[in-house]
Amino acid sequence: MDSEGTQRQAGVPIPAPAAPGDAPRVPPPPAHAPAAGPSLVDWLRTPRPAAAPGVWRFGHTPRPERAADEVPDRALLSSAVISFLACALLWSLLRNGLVPYRFWTLPVRMFTPNDWWQQTSGEPLGLAGYVASWVWELLVDIGLLIGFGRLGNWRLAWQRLVVARGAWAQIAGVVVLILLVMRLIDGEQVPVRGLVAQLFRNDEGYRVVDPVINFAVVVLFSWLGGLFGLVRGLAGGRRAPAGAGPTAAPAPAEDPAAWPELRAAGLAETADRLGSEAAGGGMTDVDYARIRRAWLSVRADPSRLRAFAEAVRAKGAGACVHPSGVRDLPARAARHDLFTGQVRLGTVADAERNPYARRGTGLALDPALLGTSLLAVGPSGAGKTGRLVRPVVESLALQALAGQAAVIAVGPAGGRLGPDGAYDVVVRLGDPDSVYDLDLYGGTTDPDEAAGLLAEALAGDVPGADARRAATALAQLLGPFRAAYGRFPAVPELRLLLDGAPAALGALREHLDSAGDQAQLRELDARERQAGHPGDPAPLLADRVALLDRPAFAGFFDTSGKGRPFSLRSLEHPLRVRVDLPERGHADASRMLARLLLAQFTASAAARADRSLFACLVLDDAAQALTPETVRGLGRLRSAHAGVVLTLRTLDDVPEALRTPLFGAVGCRMAFSGVTTWDGQRFAEAWGTEWVETRDVTSRTVFADQPLTRAIHSFRKLVTGKAVTTDAVTVRQVERERWSASDLAHAVPPGHAVLSVTSVRGERAAPLLVDLEG
Repeated sequence: MDSEGTQRQAGVPIPAPAAPGDAPRVPPPPAHAPAAGPSLVDWLRTPRPAAAPGVWRFGHTPRPERAADEVPDRALLSSAVISFLACALLWSLLRNGLVPYRFWTLPVRMFTPNDWWQQTSGEPLGLAGYVASWVWELLVDIGLLIGFGRLGNWRLAWQRLVVARGAWAQIAGVVVLILLVMRLIDGEQVPVRGLVAQLFRNDEGYRVVDPVINFAVVVLFSWLGGLFGLVRGLAGGRRAPAGAGPTAAPAPAEDPAAWPELRAAGLAETADRLGSEAAGGGMTDVDYARIRRAWLSVRADPSRLRAFAEAVRAKGAGACVHPSGVRDLPARAARHDLFTGQVRLGTVADAERNPYARRGTGLALDPALLGTSLLAVGPSGAGKTGRLVRPVVESLALQALAGQAAVIAVGPAGGRLGPDGAYDVVVRLGDPDSVYDLDLYGGTTDPDEAAGLLAEALAGDVPGADARRAATALAQLLGPFRAAYGRFPAVPELRLLLDGAPAALGALREHLDSAGDQAQLRELDARERQAGHPGDPAPLLADRVALLDRPAFAGFFDTSGKGRPFSLRSLEHPLRVRVDLPERGHADASRMLARLLLAQFTASAAARADRSLFACLVLDDAAQALTPETVRGLGRLRSAHAGVVLTLRTLDDVPEALRTPLFGAVGCRMAFSGVTTWDGQRFAEAWGTEWVETRDVTSRTVFADQPLTRAIHSFRKLVTGKAVTTDAVTVRQVERERWSASDLAHAVPPGHAVLSVTSVRGERAAPLLVDLEG
């Protein structure tokens, strides 16, 4: 409830919220949405069964683990035709008397009186005998159809060879069957009408029952042919669009749209208010997720119950709103399910390499997976930003509006990470029109911690540079400066100190002398003694700081308190932050700032006192942003309810010594189409091997010994042009790479990627080929 006041105390600028007296308004629908989704009530009632990591759970239908052995269409047709011909042959033999009547009517004669039948020929005598024989003939006909139908798999043949070809083919097939059966009945090959004629001796009764027989035949075969289901499907398709049909309303105690948790807690009036707004269209998925999150905080702290009930009573779906007053994003570019926190990236391809149970299912990411961090590698144009980074940032921004996450998106300037209206804070480094600034020291007041973070940014990518010595040199200057001036030095002041400018060091010494701070004087003396010695990191640090002491950055990284700096110490609040790096004109400075932000994030996320929010740093193009310390910090984020998303054009942008530790530190790995074989080799090693069953078929020529057999083989070779061979099949279990380097480089189609995920609980999913456009 008091997140806005806490956020302002932390020094984070927040856009002005709506006036308290304003009536809550329903946010407009997002522009440029990918597709119109179901209503909120249908969205809430859609099942989300438990599934493996990475499965899009919204409306998910589990598939069997193994594929059923599917008979080819040609074999299915041959089996159906042969069984039908056999059935017709046997039926004809019975009907034409080629099988003696007294043999195949023996079962019915055994259970009926003897005076119904002739003792020698077995022919029926009288009405009772004829009725019994006709009933028995009908049963035999039905038995033949059922037996040969199962033998020839007629139902499957009907579904795959007729129904699968469309509604008109299905209707035509049913009409042909009805006409054939009517022809057999009219010709007395099937004794239905004769049986009815014996039961109804008068013509008036027969005339009444005869149309009933025709109607029954039509209804029976229409039902067997699936016409009733076809008509219902067509009628249902006209009534409601596909995928948007209403769901049956469950009981209030089980209906999430009725807020059963609030009713169980005695807040029936509050539940009615929220339920009516959900049903009336006054609530969005973000509103539901936000209020549900607020209710969970009430359950953790019952003292907030009264404030929660009053807020809902006053504002309804607009209660507990984000400090910015925003209730939705201005645009959505992906499909989101805030009920589970998932964002859908694509569809698992129907490929042989993917497990059968995962083929055709949606693939999604959520905080449980991003908490293990994600590394994505692919060349320019492969879709890393549009198909991965943008959907993930959008999902985390929606969760931030719901009070569930804090997201910091870092990328080159150009608006590829979404519009400004989707963020609370936009830091445009190097842009004089930027409203917000960046805290160079990460919001810390500890000189040693600030020096360590700054050393990672300035010297972390230099081969052979000792980051600890660089941090010591910086601490020997930052500590005395803060003790003298009550703040850390700005970029020009830090550059002068690292250069050893006599005026800057003299003024600093005078302030420390006047304050009598001997401890800080000793630090300054140590720095002056080490200056100029071999291995002194100060010149390197000064050259790196000079990259930020440029006219383009004038006014940035201000430490006087006059600006509006953003600090990564604000990760305890549901913030949406975007940092634009001036990559085009200041590439080296951009990479240095990316290292700084990554180092600050890993330190700040692990130092949070309140870890209820999921914190995520999304770094689009992490080239030269990784250092040994930040790679070690990635592994500590799992227990801190935080994660990092890193994209790279190639692994060559990461030092060789860090590539193996990097793959071990992240739990989710993604290789886009177009990676090189040497990059693919790293993924292949990380994904390991699996046991697969292989079949080796060996063909050898058959040499006949008998003259007749040799003649037949010669004639067959003359006709077909091929020698007579026999196949020998060898089945073996072999260990094979899940994805080889060559397959990753050449077998991944454009618009696809291979992704493996791991949850913070240790659940894993094997690498899957994903269609990012599906």
